[in-house]
Amino acid sequence: MQINLLTRTYRYDGIDLPVPPHLADEPAALRAYHATLFPAILNAEIVDAGVSGTAHLIEYRRAVGTKG
Repeated sequence: MQINLLTRTYRYDGIDLPVPPHLADEPAALRAYHATLFPAILNAEIVDAGVSGTAHLIEYRRAVGTKG
C-alpha cells in the first residue's frame, strides 16, 4: 500500500489560482480571497473535478443563464 499526499488546486476558467497557506484550510475565506481576483467566483458553483496526478482539482464554474 502506498499513501500519496494530495494538494488542493483551485481552478477558474482554466487558470490555477494561488492558495495562501493561512487560508488553505478555510474554504469560505479562500473563496472570498479568490473573488478579489475574479469577482464572478462569488456566484460560481464549486465542482470537485477529481484527482490529477498529485493534485485534487476543485473548479469554480460560472453560473450560466441565471439572470434576474
